[in-house]
Amino acid sequence: MPDLAEASFSELLNHPKATVDRLGRTKARALRLRRRGEEDLVLTTASRAEQENELTSATTRIFVALVRHDRASLSLLVDVVPEAFPWVRFLPSEDVRRFVVELVETLRAAETIENSAPVVQLITAWRHTAEVYADPALLAQLSGELSDHGPIAPPPS
Repeated sequence: MPDLAEASFSELLNHPKATVDRLGRTKARALRLRRRGEEDLVLTTASRAEQENELTSATTRIFVALVRHDRASLSLLVDVVPEAFPWVRFLPSEDVRRFVVELVETLRAAETIENSAPVVQLITAWRHTAEVYADPALLAQLSGELSDHGPIAPPPS
């Protein structure tokens, strides 16, 4: 999210009109509401939120359709994805392609339910996989032979 103008949550509670009026004077037409000990909130207008949702949805639909209908687009995407996600350089090439395919499929599915959480989860999981490949000691440890050390005693009651 771009840098947003900020206000405290208590400003909104104590001076609601003045705080909301600041929305019209911000470039992003949004205001970050800081809360102590809690996650910040973003205040925006319903029309702005709908516009952003429509933009994201349209972009996703076009992107997915392009990749699904033109295999060359998928190859091109595999080639350019390191610009958007530099950490994919640590993945084996076949995993970069798997990431791209999963990303496109997840974008498509997430758009149908209007929930971006699965996309964020997928990107995070693949980034962690790249982190493992980037650390030779960790990669060796996680890809080494597993050995069975026998049954584990139940914890004491």
